[in-house]
Amino acid sequence: MRTPLIAGNWKMNKTIGEAQALIEELRSLLPANESVEIAVCPPYVALTAAKAALAGSSIKLGAQNAHPEPKGAFTGEVSVTMLAGLVDYVIIGHSERRQLFGESDVFVNAKVRAALAVGLNPILCIGETLAENEAGQTEAVLERQLRDDLVNVSAESAARVTIAYEPIWAIGTGRAATAADAQQRIAFIRAQLRQKYGAVADSIRIQYGGSVTPANAEEILSQPDIDGALVGGASLKAADFAAIVRAALK
Repeated sequence: MRTPLIAGNWKMNKTIGEAQALIEELRSLLPANESVEIAVCPPYVALTAAKAALAGSSIKLGAQNAHPEPKGAFTGEVSVTMLAGLVDYVIIGHSERRQLFGESDVFVNAKVRAALAVGLNPILCIGETLAENEAGQTEAVLERQLRDDLVNVSAESAARVTIAYEPIWAIGTGRAATAADAQQRIAFIRAQLRQKYGAVADSIRIQYGGSVTPANAEEILSQPDIDGALVGGASLKAADFAAIVRAALK
């Protein structure tokens, strides 16, 4: 049985004080239940304060990105080594990193391996653009990303990776994939993982991300291969995020 993971990607939102306030509100709304894992991913500057605000709760902490090198002349970057011991999860390969900052599959793969090496649990984002979707290339894109992003990642390590299927055309647009389409894509992803890792694939969590809201969460999360959600805008409102967690509990 895979434990669903509901993770909130706050992106470039919330000051330190606002992050603390949101976590306090979340703690008051979220039920204590081990059948769903919950994580929040604030901006770098709020991570230390967020960790303190989460003390004593079961909510996990994640970072939104990491550089694969342990240290060096990479102005403005934060390494996996710096995050080790501070966070539980790190989002890797988000479409905004790929599209806006030119991150290649080779670089994403380096991040995945570096994160695993220092004990972090990657949330690896994959997904197709609208043009790729309309051209019928979705499965080819997903197959390529899984192949290239997981190069030299063993089955044992892969069990610690969460895959987040995020169709790029659905992120921040309000255009979520239908529950049936999301299930179809995620079942395809699991089949690809099974080819690579065998039975381990059945223990790897695969989330859906892309305009997940309280209105569509229950239908999406009820699908057999969907193991939670990577939530964007709705994670910035405590009531909405709590409603998505409650949908996962159902």
